[in-house]
Amino acid sequence: MISIDVNELTKKFGSFTAVDNVSFSVAKGEVFGFLGANGAGKSTTIRMLCGILEPSSGDALVGGFSVMNEPDKVKREIGYMSQKFSLYNDLTVEENINFFGGVYGLYGKKLAERKKWVLGISDLKGKEKFITASLPGGIKQRLALGTAVIHKPAIVFLDEPTSGVDPIARRQFWELINEISGEGTTVLVTTHYLEEAEFCNKIILINAGKLIAQGTPDTLKKDYLKNKIIEVECDTPVLAMDILSKESFVDDTSIFGNNIHLSVNGFYKNKSQVIESLKTLSSIQIKRIDPIAPTLDDVFIYLLEEDKK
Repeated sequence: MISIDVNELTKKFGSFTAVDNVSFSVAKGEVFGFLGANGAGKSTTIRMLCGILEPSSGDALVGGFSVMNEPDKVKREIGYMSQKFSLYNDLTVEENINFFGGVYGLYGKKLAERKKWVLGISDLKGKEKFITASLPGGIKQRLALGTAVIHKPAIVFLDEPTSGVDPIARRQFWELINEISGEGTTVLVTTHYLEEAEFCNKIILINAGKLIAQGTPDTLKKDYLKNKIIEVECDTPVLAMDILSKESFVDDTSIFGNNIHLSVNGFYKNKSQVIESLKTLSSIQIKRIDPIAPTLDDVFIYLLEEDKK
């Protein structure tokens, strides 16, 4: 069963095309990742799918309703958590929950039941009177997610939900996303943390408003990365990458932290070729050279390079 069906969705602002003819579908209960760099068109697409922003052309069915013709009906089917913290910092935890519960039409016993759930998933039982501004970032995000789904929507949109929180809090947040999905809610999440996409059932990659790839994380790695990936750890990665990029056995290079990822072709035999290449500058100290499993970062960088051609 399809929860979201997007058909040639386009948004233009004057002569600028923010989202360009995008099509995809999301199954019921799926955790669907919408990935791309900042400015790629993710948030604009989300706003159209939520019925907030009218498309320039194309359409999408969200919960069976047209975002072009029935935006008010779409809004009744969904929950939404914005890129920036979406609660009121000067209200208490309980006041925020009561407010958003009321917005979604919850009162009395039903609101009390859902309030108890929100407090539980955000680890805020007994802290109802705390001012929201005083909460740690990870707790705030879970509270924001709780209020976004307090009415048990069929579909929830999360726009960069883990931006600005630490890795442990991000992991806990994704555990909560999977819990919500397991209860049948469809989750569409945008992120620029590509390691998070490994938690998604399916993902799409967008660049400059255009969809450039879609599939499961494993399928994308299998379909687009035919070469081996070699990771080189050294003390001067930028300089080393410049040298290695000129070698015939290297197709692509990229930097990940202090390491270099090399996409190597059939001319690559073993790591002695890398060592020999970097000997041209004795100042480069090599710490490690290992083959690694490709990541979605490798896929995304490869696709961005291909998209430029």
